[in-house]
Amino acid sequence: MRRLRVTVGAAALLLALPLSVAAAVPALAAPSPAGSAPTTPATAPATAPALALGAAATGDPAAVRIELPRPTGPYGVGREILHLVDRDRPDPWVPSAGPRQLMVSMYYPAHAGTGVPAPYMTAGAARAMLDFRLPGNTVPTEVLAGVRTWSATGARPQGGHYPLVVLSPGFVDARTAVTGLAEDLASRGYVVALVDHTYENTGTTFPDGRTLPCVMCGVPKDWAQVDESRAKDVSFVIDRLTSRPHPAWRLARMIDRDRIGMAGHSAGGAATVPALLTDDRIRAGVNLDGAMDVLVPATGIGGKPFLMIGHPLGGGAEDKSWEKSWPRLDGWKRWLTVEGTDHHSFTDFPVLVDGLGLPPAPGTTIASGRAVDLTRRYVGAFFDLQLKGIEQPLLDGPNAADPEVLFHP
Repeated sequence: MRRLRVTVGAAALLLALPLSVAAAVPALAAPSPAGSAPTTPATAPATAPALALGAAATGDPAAVRIELPRPTGPYGVGREILHLVDRDRPDPWVPSAGPRQLMVSMYYPAHAGTGVPAPYMTAGAARAMLDFRLPGNTVPTEVLAGVRTWSATGARPQGGHYPLVVLSPGFVDARTAVTGLAEDLASRGYVVALVDHTYENTGTTFPDGRTLPCVMCGVPKDWAQVDESRAKDVSFVIDRLTSRPHPAWRLARMIDRDRIGMAGHSAGGAATVPALLTDDRIRAGVNLDGAMDVLVPATGIGGKPFLMIGHPLGGGAEDKSWEKSWPRLDGWKRWLTVEGTDHHSFTDFPVLVDGLGLPPAPGTTIASGRAVDLTRRYVGAFFDLQLKGIEQPLLDGPNAADPEVLFHP
């Protein structure tokens, strides 16, 4: 279900472990149906058994080497981390924490071979994710924190000005969940701002070493409020990246302020609607399998282009929020369904699960590498068309090379 923002259960490693594995673990919570709030793994016992992950479970992280697929564009990829503080807005979930603070990964076109390899995520964030998903697990932190990326810290930037794409991950997911997409877009000639929405994911590590927990996990919430808060986060990030004369990022000169788009997975995808509605600077949006808690209004979204990519629901059903919003979209639009996928096929998680030697989720027939390739190509084609003005026949309709991709009438 597109509404499912949490793949639950003590054995649901990295949000994506298949139910065939999870069935062996007691006290698993069931996935929530569409139209309801996600259930939480809070009832899973602390003594849940560790998964048998071969070398990963025996404490030999060197024997498990997971790497993301190589980016497809002509540029190398640089990465820098920003800590941004919105002093005009208190944190919406923990007001006692003071102003809203965000961690943002900036990806940019760079000269290949410069800089040093960038880590996938901090040890604190990796540990928080593993402990949240696998109470009592024996998977070493290094297995997750040490995933091979294709970006480099301190890489020498390419010259020129590039479109900016802001990426928002799914609820509970750390921003690293869509690292592969961020790296690929940067390699194709985009600056990418990948945002962690503090207190909405398993763990966000700040410069002082603290890894803040997911305060909003497992508590009743207004999903529209979550999406609207994320839209405010995104607008604040754009403010800080494009402000003059003192932007928050030392390489802000690379950003073309007239070409800005947003994409997100799950809750991050849902947040594209309020972001497009409230921020005129965002010209185009992509929703990867996110239920639209804020529906497209009857007046549309100002003619802005919108791409929706989702996984198939059982029995030929469609997400109700997508059905309601689709006819209201008043600009260029596409609705794609990718056969053989599940909710997390559009993130890094299937690649991580493959790297751990685990079987795919039931009903998922598409290979993880193929899912990555399709997500990258169609999202990249959308932004190439809408932000660069490059014609993209790939988006004109079905093609024999991608039989899994179905175009909504």
